Amino acid sequence: MIKASVMYPYAAGARFDHAYYRERHMPMMKRLLGAACLYYTVDKGISGRAPGTDPAYVAKCEFVCTSVEAYRAASGRHQQEIRSDIANYTDIQPVVQISEVVVERSEV
Repeated sequence: MIKASVMYPYAAGARFDHAYYRERHMPMMKRLLGAACLYYTVDKGISGRAPGTDPAYVAKCEFVCTSVEAYRAASGRHQQEIRSDIANYTDIQPVVQISEVVVERSEV
């Protein structure tokens, strides 16, 4: 199992429409990724570690997927549609990381 993280670095004055991202873009992504995506999460950055500091990321999402190959194949088929929708919610260049999930949920 892998996780594809898409992170949007905080920048003063940058535009990010959280409602559009949450309600339109992410459901579209789930539909486009299909069976390759088991589920996704969306985070809204609110602060850095110290009170009153800016978050490192204004937003991030994580797609939990069956494999790197399945994620890349599914997302690759729809790159034009995905990229064209980004302008609807942000002017921030995202940072992407693909990770192997080694612990999905800790009960300890």
